[in-house]
This record gives sequence, C-alpha cells and structure tokens, in this order.
Amino acid sequence: MTKTAESKGFSISVMGREFRVAAPDGEEHQLLAAVDLLNRKMKEIRDTGKVVGNERIAIMAALNLAHENLHTAQTASVSRPIEAKSKALLSNATIDEAYIKGRITTFESMIEKAISEQEKLF
Repeated sequence: MTKTAESKGFSISVMGREFRVAAPDGEEHQLLAAVDLLNRKMKEIRDTGKVVGNERIAIMAALNLAHENLHTAQTASVSRPIEAKSKALLSNATIDEAYIKGRITTFESMIEKAISEQEKLF
C-alpha cells in the first residue's frame, strides 16, 4: 500500500507483532481483512511445524497467497471467453422442444427399465 495524503495510520497485529500502517480512507476494513487472512495463513503454516521462524512463515504465507491470486486470475481470464461464447451460442440457438421432450421420454424409459431389472435381482 502506498501512503497518500488521504491515508490514515493505525496499528495492526501480525502473529502477535504490532505494526503501524497506513490505508487510504475507506479501505481500512479491507486492510484489516487482509491482515486477518495473513494471520490465518501464517498460523496454518506455523501449525504444520515444517517452517520455523516468523520471517520464514511470513514469506511462505506471502508466496502461497501470491500463488492463489495468480491461479485465480488465470482461471478467470480463461473462463471469461468461454462464458462469452456460451452466451452467444445460447442466444443464437433455437430450441426444438419436441426433440427435447422425446429425449426426456427416452431417458425416462431407459431409467425405468434399469430400475425394473435391478428390482428383479432382489
């Protein structure tokens, strides 16, 4: 976060250590949510017992959060074009209601036949 003229300074606690930080007006709650997320991630890493020292735990937490953020961004960028194509296809598609009803009837018959064959076994 960069400090601007509209920034407000306040204290946060990360793994029991106090830090003085600044947040733009109106974004304090978002920063506190980020602190809470960081504390939870650091506690998860600490509780595994595989990483020792707050500095190393903080680095691992930062790497994990960055990885999650990149994965989410990549997933979103891939799914957007697919969603757009799906919407375009749906808006251009004409639904043959009789065909769909016929398929449903066929599936119902197949299900009923399978159930009756299963009932014969018991």
